[in-house]
Amino acid sequence: MRSPERTSHEEARVAETLKKGSRVTGAARDKLAADLKKKYDGGASIRALAEETGRSYGFVHRMLSESGVTLRGRGGATRGKKAAAG
Repeated sequence: MRSPERTSHEEARVAETLKKGSRVTGAARDKLAADLKKKYDGGASIRALAEETGRSYGFVHRMLSESGVTLRGRGGATRGKKAAAG
């Protein structure tokens, strides 16, 4: 597991490079997409990634979709038949 200092330092660096509203292109976009994919596959939510990078939910969702990630379904209670207690 990473040390907390390194993670927060990386997050700060990513946030600095990707000021909200700035266009992300080329190698920076590829790197961001790879980082987002890795974190999402590791269990982070789109909302958490959006907050961490200072980007919108839609931007993160689009980046994940473009990088071929299979998006998870929504969490929470599911509707359907209850399992028979027995």
